[in-house]
Amino acid sequence: MTHEIYKIAFANLHGIGPYRGTQLLSKIGSLDEMFSLSSKEIYLRTGISKLIIQNLNRKFALENAEKQFNFNEKHDVKTHFFLDSDYPRRLKQCADLPMILFSKGNMNLNDEKIVAIVGTRNQTEYGLGLLHELIQSFTDNNILVVSGLAYGVDISAHRLCIEHNIPTLAVLGHGLDRIYPSRHKNTAIKMLDSGGLLTEFGIGTNPDRENFPMRNRIVAGLADATIVIESKSKGGSMITAELANDYNRDVFAFPGDVNRPYSEGCNQLLKTNKAQLITNGNDFLTFMNWNLKKSIPKQKILFENFNDEEKMVLEVLKDQMDVHMDVLSIKTQLSPSKISVILFNLEMKNAVNQIPGKRYRLAMSL
Repeated sequence: MTHEIYKIAFANLHGIGPYRGTQLLSKIGSLDEMFSLSSKEIYLRTGISKLIIQNLNRKFALENAEKQFNFNEKHDVKTHFFLDSDYPRRLKQCADLPMILFSKGNMNLNDEKIVAIVGTRNQTEYGLGLLHELIQSFTDNNILVVSGLAYGVDISAHRLCIEHNIPTLAVLGHGLDRIYPSRHKNTAIKMLDSGGLLTEFGIGTNPDRENFPMRNRIVAGLADATIVIESKSKGGSMITAELANDYNRDVFAFPGDVNRPYSEGCNQLLKTNKAQLITNGNDFLTFMNWNLKKSIPKQKILFENFNDEEKMVLEVLKDQMDVHMDVLSIKTQLSPSKISVILFNLEMKNAVNQIPGKRYRLAMSL
């Protein structure tokens, strides 16, 4: 058994999520031992109930993992385990992160700028026009666009990205041994050159209805911001927007005619202050501070007046034009709440400036 098989099997143990999984591994010591130790030995090391250990179905998980591994090897599929360094850093901030991901294509799941675009399956000409302008504004901005390969807004976003040479990633609600809807297969193949496909579901998983809300949480958690083009008051895109808010991500929506059924969701998000109003791509880029083409000259930093934690943050900022606070949390290994306090103190000391999109940069006075 390879180490990757153990990762896949561990992620599919019955009743194990990321929190319990981390606790288990910290007590057992390694993935290999999770499958080589007897039930009694696992009980003695971890203290979890014998019934839970029995219900893990370790043998079944290993058998399925070996099938998935063989498929991955044959079809050039990559595995991303939740404890690995290449696992999407933004998803690591989500309590309900998937323990395993499978990807195919040419993408960076930790790209500096990732945007989710979602909307109705019944896209109108109004929405398509908004989407055209939005995608065009992303050209030469090094943005990875994420969506769900569904009918309507999703597939239009993917196809426009391909047309404008913008990397685009589809998060699927099924395994990588199929494409759903099947008529989007050609687009999915074209996406593999710059972007690709991502899923938490193993081979043999059908595109069942209950999988798509799970898919939506990955779309929301993977991105810095979610943009809703058109939506009814209920549906997948509204679920994604709500999840993005829960994950403390920026959410944007285009307003629409109050008499249009597919503007109800966007107008509702704006009315309840759950989304920022935008009318074009430049609005979005300005809010996120992503439309600055010129780099800010690096400043010399004197550290005498800062404590150790403040110095850690300043070290990260000194070589970057600006950094999102979630990235600062990851790079300094300080909690988001702690980072928030430190950034506030640094602002009081006139050491950093906050800019739109929860991003920070060094103050010009340093």
